[in-house]
Amino acid sequence: MRNLIPTLILIVIILAIDLYAFKSLKLVVSEWQKSIFRNGAFVLYWLSSLMAYGLIIYAMVAFSRGGSTKANYYFFFMGFAVILLILVPKIVVVLFHLVDDVTHLFRWIASKLFINTTEPESDIQINSITRWQFLSQLGWVLAAIPFLSILYGVARGRFNFRVIEENLIFSNLPQSADGLKVVQISDIHIGSFFNNYGSLEPALKQINKLEPDLILFTGDMVNNYADELEGWIDYMGSLKARLGKFSILGNHDYGDYVSWPSEEKKRKNLEKLKSYHADMGFQLLLNEKVEISLPDGNSFELIGVENWGAGRFSKYGDLKEAMKNTDPNNFQLLLSHDPSHWDVEVIKQTEIDLTLSGHTHGMQFGVEVPGIIKWSPAKYRYPRWAGSYEVDNQKLYVNRGLGYIGFPGRVGMSPEITLFTLRSA
Repeated sequence: MRNLIPTLILIVIILAIDLYAFKSLKLVVSEWQKSIFRNGAFVLYWLSSLMAYGLIIYAMVAFSRGGSTKANYYFFFMGFAVILLILVPKIVVVLFHLVDDVTHLFRWIASKLFINTTEPESDIQINSITRWQFLSQLGWVLAAIPFLSILYGVARGRFNFRVIEENLIFSNLPQSADGLKVVQISDIHIGSFFNNYGSLEPALKQINKLEPDLILFTGDMVNNYADELEGWIDYMGSLKARLGKFSILGNHDYGDYVSWPSEEKKRKNLEKLKSYHADMGFQLLLNEKVEISLPDGNSFELIGVENWGAGRFSKYGDLKEAMKNTDPNNFQLLLSHDPSHWDVEVIKQTEIDLTLSGHTHGMQFGVEVPGIIKWSPAKYRYPRWAGSYEVDNQKLYVNRGLGYIGFPGRVGMSPEITLFTLRSA
């Protein structure tokens, strides 16, 4: 019962928004001459709402019974998408309708408090409709923007893979590494693709076309279970890099977000996931470093830590252990899933030149216009949530992720493949 309380609260909130938005809808269609169209609008409105309620209840009941099948996750993700598709536009409508209701409320209060004032003006007419009707109609028109954006994000946005190119200059990078091409991918969450191999294959082909020297994966290969990778091993194994493929674990890879019948089952799940990394040709770095050898005999250090996150996120990472036997005079590249690790430990305890992270997904929603605006709700949780950051001579790059989780879409925050070209100053 305790688990159902948040669901019931959510349904009550959505129902309140529904009722208020319906009040606005009745005002908008009140001038329609044919009742069949008015009634049709009402039926469509409530059918969409009932669909959302049904999906919420189904998802919660399935998961409360311990359901973790692909079908349950599929309904949960798609249910989340339908809820956003229906709820967000209604919130826009409510905000516009609320403006006029608040205006009327203040006018009513003023009429009661101030005696002998002039009679309140009749409602302003705008092209033969009242101001109240105008604001409601404007709200419904503008509600189409989030509706279409979310619809596109689900249908196309989550598969709109883009390559972002970054040139990074370092004074201590070996001369023989000048021009080295490094591809970073992160947060695949492969269970979210539900064995739809064709949807991810274009991204894998794009990566190979870049002909990278190194491929670096910065965590969250799965949502929770190692079995999500079954059927994907050959696809992920098709990625090629001249100097190798390396990976780390993210917070979702440990299976911390599901109930296990025993700790032994959880441990075996993690061990299976580790073996799958090897099967895909990735060398998994678990609080350790490797030397990346260059053609002229020089090398640089690649360091990988397990997940370390600020706040409630797990802290399996051990930076001190990973930094054993490293040389601060060498060029050092760190893989750490959560960008909060950079601020708390990396720049305070080390001189690591470049850190690559992921984790935030850019919240799968935002607005980015190069040189003009870069915004996402993720910024209110993570000060460093996407792209390049620098403090003194230490650099951080936060990848926006290749996959998705929860909301099965991306709005203004395309899935990312990052191509770094390293330059020696």
